[in-house]
Amino acid sequence: MIKLLVVDSHPIIRKGIELLFVASKDIKVVGGVSNGEAIFDFLKQEKADVIISEIDLPKLNGITALRRLSKEYPQIKVLMFSSQPEEIYALNTIKAGASGYLSKNANIITIKEAIEKVFDGEIYLSNNLSNQLTLGKRISKTSKSPYKKLSTREIEVLKLISVGRKNKEIAEELEINEKTVSTYKARLMKKLHVENIVDLINRAKLMEF
Repeated sequence: MIKLLVVDSHPIIRKGIELLFVASKDIKVVGGVSNGEAIFDFLKQEKADVIISEIDLPKLNGITALRRLSKEYPQIKVLMFSSQPEEIYALNTIKAGASGYLSKNANIITIKEAIEKVFDGEIYLSNNLSNQLTLGKRISKTSKSPYKKLSTREIEVLKLISVGRKNKEIAEELEINEKTVSTYKARLMKKLHVENIVDLINRAKLMEF
C-alpha cells in the first residue's frame, strides 16, 4: 500500500484526490496539507511514501519545499502536480529533486500510474515530453521562449517576484542573502530582456499562463 500525502492550497483538490483513491487497494491518502511548511509538520507525525504537490504554495513554495525534502526525507518520492506549463517547469523540478511532473489536466488512470511509477523509483514525465527527450530534442532548442533559459533557482526567484515578495522575504524563503537575490534579479532582467523591476514583475506574471 502506497501512503500518499496531498499538498495543495485548494481544499477541493485535496479532497478530490482523496476520493479518487478511497476504494483503492494500492494507494492510501494518509493526509492533505495546504502549504509548504505544513508538509514537514505532517511528516514529524506520520509517514508517507509519495507526496503529490502543487508548485504554487503559501508560506513555502513547492520547489523550495522540494529541495528541503530531498535533504531531510530523501526516501520520499515527490510528484509535482500543477497547472503550470510543463515545458517551463518539468525538467527544472526534476533537477531540484522531484520524481515526476504531472499536469492537473491528467485523468484518473494517469494520476494512478504516475504515483505508482515514482514509488517504484522511476521518473514520470508526460508522453509528449518523454518523446521529445527520446528524440534528442532539447527543450531549450525547440522553443525560442526566454523562460527555457532560466535555471531552477531563477524560476523560484521569478515566481516569488510574481506574487509580490520583497528581496528580504525571498532571501528568507530561499535561505540566501539579499545581495544574492539582487544578483538573480539582475540576471533575470538580462535574460528576459527587461530594463526595470516593473517590467520584470509583468514578465513574471506571464508565467502563470
